[in-house]
Amino acid sequence: MAVAKKTVSADSSNPLGTLVNLWPYMWPHGRGDLKRRVIWATVFLFLAKLVLLGVPYFFKWATDALNGRLDMAGILPAFLLGAVVLVIAYNLTRIFQVGLNQLRDALFASVGQHAVRQLAYKTFVHMHKLSLRFHLERKTGGLSRIIERGTKGIETIVRFTILNSVPTFIEFLLTAVIFWLSYGFSYVAITAVTVWAYVWFTVRASDWRIAIRRSMNDSDTDANTKAIDSLLNFETVKYFGNEEMEARRFDASMARYEKSATQVWTSLGWLNFGQGVIFGLGMTVMMVMSAMAVQRGEQTIGDFVFVNALLLQLSVPLNFIGFVYREIRQGLTDIEQMFDLLEVEAEVVDKPDAQPLQIRQGALAFRDVHFSYDPERPILKGISFEVPAGKTVAIVGPSGAGKSTISRLLYRFYDVQEGAITIDGQDIRGVTQKSLRAVIGMVPQDTVLFNDTIAYNIRYGRPGATEDEVTAAAEVAQIGTFIESLPHGYDTMVGERGLKLSGGEKQRVAIARTILKAPPILILDEATSALDTTTEHEIQAALDVVSKNRTTLVIAHRLSTVINADEIIVLRDGGIAERGTHADLLAQDGLYASMWNRQREATQAEEHLRKVRESDDMGVIARGAPAAE
Repeated sequence: MAVAKKTVSADSSNPLGTLVNLWPYMWPHGRGDLKRRVIWATVFLFLAKLVLLGVPYFFKWATDALNGRLDMAGILPAFLLGAVVLVIAYNLTRIFQVGLNQLRDALFASVGQHAVRQLAYKTFVHMHKLSLRFHLERKTGGLSRIIERGTKGIETIVRFTILNSVPTFIEFLLTAVIFWLSYGFSYVAITAVTVWAYVWFTVRASDWRIAIRRSMNDSDTDANTKAIDSLLNFETVKYFGNEEMEARRFDASMARYEKSATQVWTSLGWLNFGQGVIFGLGMTVMMVMSAMAVQRGEQTIGDFVFVNALLLQLSVPLNFIGFVYREIRQGLTDIEQMFDLLEVEAEVVDKPDAQPLQIRQGALAFRDVHFSYDPERPILKGISFEVPAGKTVAIVGPSGAGKSTISRLLYRFYDVQEGAITIDGQDIRGVTQKSLRAVIGMVPQDTVLFNDTIAYNIRYGRPGATEDEVTAAAEVAQIGTFIESLPHGYDTMVGERGLKLSGGEKQRVAIARTILKAPPILILDEATSALDTTTEHEIQAALDVVSKNRTTLVIAHRLSTVINADEIIVLRDGGIAERGTHADLLAQDGLYASMWNRQREATQAEEHLRKVRESDDMGVIARGAPAAE
């Protein structure tokens, strides 16, 4: 989908600048059909204004005809000089003008919606380009509401600017010309002063209301964030019985929204009243001038009616000026946060000359890698190790040692500050991110699934895979039998974040997804640490199948899962404390051996407790047997 490359920036104090930036979306490159619609909509816009100016003239002529003062001989045909005919012409002209306006709106509808789609698409793509750091610091609920309001704001700006602001300006100019030619400069001057005062008041009052609108938006975003966060953590809320606390937090945000929304509507009432006073005063002065001219015999009753009709006609677009300005200003307020998102630069970007990664064997190497999320707190301090092609290397160590950071660096969620990470000798900072991530498969600790079918989640590893390939991947991951036992099989919905499946079932789906991707490099990031011992053994068997003949990097907490690794690297405080095979590290009797002994003792205690429980259960069954007979 082609989108404009121009960066959009919003400045709520500079609507013209924003409109200039939005113009490529209203005049889209390569869309001749939409450009023709813009042209025809503009043509009908001018025609509608010209026809509209005929409406008060027919009203004037009909009034003079009824009053016996119509003097249009030689100007209009005789058959049009009858009062009834002029009344009919007056109403037909109004109907024709309305039809032209609706045709204009219909033609421009697809242009406006295309602009909304382009910018919404651009924002969505941009969100996926931003760094992991950005998304970890933002709240999903608030982010979604910002984008939702922003797209609506774009539609408001595009539609009201083209369809209302320009026509109003044209109508004002034509009205001024008519007053000047028909009644003199004094009428033009009063009209100009009225319009200027009206616009000035509207702008000042609307600017005052923007701060209130911004406060309302912040409260709305906060309430939506709290609602989504609470619902996503539904089980946690229930665990601690904090439903009332969550309701109070949500209601506090809604109370702030209620206060701001009330102020918005109250201030709107004062704005409308002020506009009515200004236009009413200007109209009063001009109507008095016309009435006095009628009394002096300088104007007819038709002229008096004409002035009144022309001013009433002008009041409609003038009222739209206030409405349009408010909508545009409020639209700018709604989209300024969305545009701020578009201006956030991606932390990790491809170099201009980046080439696709060329996989030959899949050998992986970290060379003197230094990295920190915060300059004052280094995470990795000169890490160097290699994972030969087809071999398995495990990374273990205490919490906070930097284990998971290694997988994030390999995926280029962040770039190293010093040193280099290479695959087959190619620095991953010099290749495209797409090609890099295409050759790496990940089975994470916390598997989050899409709220779709099991088949969709497995096929996510390779969207073009056939049903047979999806089924084969599930069988290798040892979940095929379970899926087929479900009433809807592979079409079973997994629920929000996969909550309808157990931890082991979600892990098997993640394994099947990775199998389907068939990457030459595999990362197992604490893939079994959240599972019970029995499930862990089952999942580990599936992982052993997946990692066979693949370059595999295992990041583990449970040491029992890495005893067969070709090399085990022990991290401590961001550096390599020990390295070697499982047997070598136990022989060194260092950090690894200490961790192994603690985990073995914990496992033995867990196993002993399980046997005691099983023994108690059997005793209960045995004692209950005679009673059952």
